[in-house]
Amino acid sequence: MPTLDRPDVTLHYAVEGDGPPLLMLAGFMSDHSTWDPLVARLRHRFTCIRPDNRTTGRTTPWDAPVSIDLMCKDALAVMDHLGLERYHVIGHSMGGIIALHMAQQVPLRMASTHIAASAPVRLARNTALFANMIAIRRSDAPPDTWLRALYPWLYNPRVYDDPKVVDQAIADGLAYPHEQSADAMEHQLTALRGFDGAALSRPTCPTQVLIGALDLIVPPDHILAVLNHLPHHIVEGAGHSIHWDAPDVVADLTTTFADKNPIRGSLSS
Repeated sequence: MPTLDRPDVTLHYAVEGDGPPLLMLAGFMSDHSTWDPLVARLRHRFTCIRPDNRTTGRTTPWDAPVSIDLMCKDALAVMDHLGLERYHVIGHSMGGIIALHMAQQVPLRMASTHIAASAPVRLARNTALFANMIAIRRSDAPPDTWLRALYPWLYNPRVYDDPKVVDQAIADGLAYPHEQSADAMEHQLTALRGFDGAALSRPTCPTQVLIGALDLIVPPDHILAVLNHLPHHIVEGAGHSIHWDAPDVVADLTTTFADKNPIRGSLSS
């Protein structure tokens, strides 16, 4: 993976595909690999650019200062480094909040913005949920326990109809060589406490909202309460991990909206 040295962090990012640039911003606890199902469907249509957010993946150090604003600046720095003036952006969960922050800061650079399973809201229940996951990881419980406690919150319940699928997902998670540590999870959690939701709820660049009908982390009614004025789609059968539960639908919606808002010219033209 290529790297970009910032004043306080070394960012790792992946670039794959061909076509208009699409910046893909991962959610809490996730790095660039979270986008694998979507990249498999979009790399023939877009140049997919996927940074590892602070505290995740191969970006170092894990304990660098972290906030939504800093991760927004990191994403902008990657695009500047690649010489990309305008681009499309998709953000999942916390990545959607980063994307909305970018839309507030540099709306003219964003040809289209796609907010997936996200809204500029803070739910105390979610903070407690993630804190509990961290506590489980630090306990004497078997190492797969915290993932088995987390996954029901993320995916369509039908996933659990086949225990082998769940067991394989757990095994893949435990085997991932760049898994975020419990300390890094706790450090990143601080970023979710420091943004102004009201200021992010009215982007001026073309923005669509993709909602998982079965999302437990950011339920549809919470999303619609603040983003109902934007074009939105409720994806049936999808939980919080909307791009894993329904990758074909998310890919089609992303492509269609981006095609309606193509990248034209430069900011100075």
